[in-house]
Amino acid sequence: MARDEKLKERWEHLVAKLSDRFAEGEDLDIDGIIYLIGVQELGQVHRAFKKDEKLDLMHIAICRLLEPYGYYEFEYFDDQGWPHYKMKEKLPSLKAGEQSVLMKEAIVNYFLVSEYID
Repeated sequence: MARDEKLKERWEHLVAKLSDRFAEGEDLDIDGIIYLIGVQELGQVHRAFKKDEKLDLMHIAICRLLEPYGYYEFEYFDDQGWPHYKMKEKLPSLKAGEQSVLMKEAIVNYFLVSEYID
């Protein structure tokens, strides 16, 4: 199976599994999944977040997702338990479609490593 086909298959499986669990069967979009990863990485799953905190959660997720690609590096947890990352390498200029593929690949890899999907 080609790499792109395998990614598409894994992505669809992941979206279905997360949507069933967190969105009552409605398909989560990529931003919703990134938000869930941010909440998971923060580890404060049973609380409400303010609008600015939701943006911070998405930032945490993106840093965590792109860390294995060498773009970010974890630095420390602050007093409130929020992880902080530093940029190691600037992201290349990508077209929207290329950016989407990179993020989907990073998300799929995140859930493969955590053994949520196989």
